[in-house]
Amino acid sequence: MRHVFQCTLRWSDMDAFGHVNNVVFVRYLEEARIDLMFRLAEEAAAGSSSPGGSFRGGSVVARHEIDYRRPLVYRHTPVTIETWVTKVNAASATLDYEIKDTEEVYARARTVIVPYDLERARPRRLTDEEKSFLEGYFDDSAAPGLR
Repeated sequence: MRHVFQCTLRWSDMDAFGHVNNVVFVRYLEEARIDLMFRLAEEAAAGSSSPGGSFRGGSVVARHEIDYRRPLVYRHTPVTIETWVTKVNAASATLDYEIKDTEEVYARARTVIVPYDLERARPRRLTDEEKSFLEGYFDDSAAPGLR
């Protein structure tokens, strides 16, 4: 299953050439990832006896890869960001994304996240609840590499 997030473009996202600046794409990925890993995971954990699936323990980005496919021009309609999980390890997970609309794919991206213990300031392992939540969004159909 893929997570679908509608991201509103902001006037300030444009660069001097009239299209969304490449750096802003990372912010769009962050917005979609936060919606998945915090809002949806927290909702899923709310029905559980353990809140460990909400990623409130912390996480950090270890790596980003982005392939820019087409310029994204500012408009009033949101852009769709699909996010899915391609790999879950004991202490990291890999998320893939497409930033697109019905006609175009503007970017494909990949992020490696590492769960992080904020109190101890060090990486930690994924909890069983976090793994289970992420596995619900597993789709390896595009996993070999960004295209």
